[in-house]
Amino acid sequence: MKMSGPMFLFVNGVVSPTPTPPVTTLLESHPGAYTTFRTHNNGLALLFWERHLRRLASSARILFDTCPKLLFQPGISLSSESLQQMKVMNWDSMIPSFVNDSMKKAIPYALKERKGETEVAVTALVSGNLENLVSDNVGEEDIRRVFDIRLHISSYAPIAFGAQTNGAHLAVVGNRRDIANAKYSDWVRIRKPLEKLRPPSATELLLSSDGDQILEGCLTNFFVLCHKDNIEEDRGSAERKLLISKSGHSVELQTAPISDGVLPGVVRQVVIEVCLEIGIPVREVAPSWSKRYLWEEAFVTNGLRLLQHVETIRAPNSWNSLSSKTWKEVTWVEKQFKEGPGSVTTVIQKEVMRRAMLEGLPVASFVT
Repeated sequence: MKMSGPMFLFVNGVVSPTPTPPVTTLLESHPGAYTTFRTHNNGLALLFWERHLRRLASSARILFDTCPKLLFQPGISLSSESLQQMKVMNWDSMIPSFVNDSMKKAIPYALKERKGETEVAVTALVSGNLENLVSDNVGEEDIRRVFDIRLHISSYAPIAFGAQTNGAHLAVVGNRRDIANAKYSDWVRIRKPLEKLRPPSATELLLSSDGDQILEGCLTNFFVLCHKDNIEEDRGSAERKLLISKSGHSVELQTAPISDGVLPGVVRQVVIEVCLEIGIPVREVAPSWSKRYLWEEAFVTNGLRLLQHVETIRAPNSWNSLSSKTWKEVTWVEKQFKEGPGSVTTVIQKEVMRRAMLEGLPVASFVT
């Protein structure tokens, strides 16, 4: 996974004249709900666009209802009357409408400036800005002024699925996130302290509530292909039977449920849907590190990587040792997988890409 080429920032449909910061800097600088997605097929279509819009609108509404400070710029408060008016607004149509308006101006510009045959990565950030209000009485026209839509755009070179050297290396280092059912920019700041615990080889950090139940990654959702519980009593037998039956009934795909406090990732949901469609058993339960001897394959998902197989996972020998200052002071236990993606992971990736082709929105939709 590699960002390359020029970057652009559009604010409410207008390209910023100042140098564009890295996307993490942008997210640290502004509160709000965001989502990240990319093009595929050489820039011809947007991956799971409608799903990303729905999740973005949902995140903004959840932040407004539960923790407005994560959505609005600080310094100004809404009156109780204005709060009530905004509570009843149709978030599911309003936010996508604002983003689509900005995309119609940003995408043609970005495609024109794109270099080579790379894809385009876009982060859409919705921030509340109450300074734009002209009165305490929030009408439909005022609501549009309340929100700033920032689109951070850069070239993106996707990793090639299947290459043995392109697997993920994970490390379990942190506790679950707050308000996990919304994707919000302040998470970039919150997760920073975890970086001191990142082993040099780790490409992603995993979160857990207790050191055993693995929830998700800082930037990804996490899946394992695991032997079913009904044969766990005899560990030796289970280890001998780690071959996938043709019917698929000896194993199941596990990923933590939303109710455990994980982000409802767009690709996470696609994976669950395609597995149910093709007959791969799925159970929404947090994979247990203590039962890792039953794990056959693992992968992570997000809007840029889509699906990336896992090569290694490290976890601390003692969960309490994570209070240490750096990764060097932690005693690690490692789980290794076979080189390259497993057979089930490969099947799932193929089906996810098929869905991507079916659900991709042509970028021509934004070119007038």
